Amino acid sequence: MYEHILIPTDGTKLSARAVKTGLGLAQKLGARVTALHVIAPYMAPYYEGMMIYVPPSATDPESYKRVTEAEAKRVLDEIVAEAQTIGVTCDSAFVTDPQPWNAVINCARAKKCDLIVMASHGRRGLSGLLLGSETNKVLTHSQVPVLVCR
Repeated sequence: MYEHILIPTDGTKLSARAVKTGLGLAQKLGARVTALHVIAPYMAPYYEGMMIYVPPSATDPESYKRVTEAEAKRVLDEIVAEAQTIGVTCDSAFVTDPQPWNAVINCARAKKCDLIVMASHGRRGLSGLLLGSETNKVLTHSQVPVLVCR
């Protein structure tokens, strides 16, 4: 059936439920897993066309990269450890991309995953339209099957 499952995560409680589902499925199927964390690119702080002064140590591109990559590694290391405890082979990766849905699809393609297991907030109507849905975009554009957990 499925041999390589991609599990994108943003480190939230909702994503944690999808991680548990994906790892449990991988264990039952004897599949391997790749856990993915997508980092938003650095954006300089501004307000209505004006720059806001923030101390450089808090928001410079190098600090942003260091902090976001450390957080990505922490989240992914937890998933790898959880996978190891249940006997599932798990790799991890993080990428920086302004479009998380596109990064998920590209990773699934590059790693030759045959299933994506991811969370959805279940936003509908106007909030779904205004806030957008990364999950919906993955569902719309992916050639790989997607299991959505809510």
